[in-house]
Amino acid sequence: MRADDLILFAQVVELGSFTKVVDKNNLTNSVVSKRITRLEKELGVQLLYRTTRKLTLTEAGKALLASAINVKLATQEAIDAVAGLGENISGHIKMSVPTISGDLILADAVAEFCNLHPGLTVDMSLDNRFVDLIEGGYGLAIRTGYLDDSSLIARHILDSQWVVCASPTYVARNGKPLQPSDLTTHNCLQYAYQTTGACDWEFKGNKGNYLIKVTGSFSTDNATALRKAVLAGHGVAYLPRCLVYHDLRNGELIDIFPEQVGKKLGVYAVYPFTRQLPNNVRLLIEHIRTRYLSISHYF
Repeated sequence: MRADDLILFAQVVELGSFTKVVDKNNLTNSVVSKRITRLEKELGVQLLYRTTRKLTLTEAGKALLASAINVKLATQEAIDAVAGLGENISGHIKMSVPTISGDLILADAVAEFCNLHPGLTVDMSLDNRFVDLIEGGYGLAIRTGYLDDSSLIARHILDSQWVVCASPTYVARNGKPLQPSDLTTHNCLQYAYQTTGACDWEFKGNKGNYLIKVTGSFSTDNATALRKAVLAGHGVAYLPRCLVYHDLRNGELIDIFPEQVGKKLGVYAVYPFTRQLPNNVRLLIEHIRTRYLSISHYF
């Protein structure tokens, strides 16, 4: 079965006639008919009822249509992803990114993109606040968390899983919590930018996720500072896994509840609503998405 035949089938259904498909693809009517017939023979079923007035889907055609549309959309997405890569990308982009992603990957990824396109300049602000893109003149933001602004377009990149962790030194001195409720007796270091609240830690339960309210002697709005505090053995922390991925791998931190932490936040490329996304922003999003996915195991 050829992907281009599936795409042609989707077009026939979408446009409602062979003639319109002929015009759209600069083909002959006989070629379109032969390719649909070939698809039907390969599948061993009839996909369309053809009359001089209209085309009607058979049950098999209805079953195939969703998959054919997915192939068509995936093909167009692939074309869009590389369209313009050979062009000169220029202009200026003002963007906002969260500090963790900025330090972990985005500073390098965005600077690399600028070097690939010498006519382009990017002003990247590292800020955990959800800045007002319209008022601030931002063309793009990378955001982690829940999105509810209908004036913005959001493209999902990946999901970021959180972990509860502590240093071996802390665990040796204070014992390892055996269940989430045990955290109420531990010094829990708090990250002020948690969407559920710094002292409300989310876990998975049999009846859905639930919160444990914790206390501790130290809180900060800087994730790097919190990482240093937990590495030094001062308490237990609730952090994005990507921030402490290498610390967990090399044994400097212990993942205390690897299967029970309930917090997982989407990472999104967000931009103001527009009928036609500027080419430089679109290609920058594709570049950033590729770099994120290359280290998706961190998340």
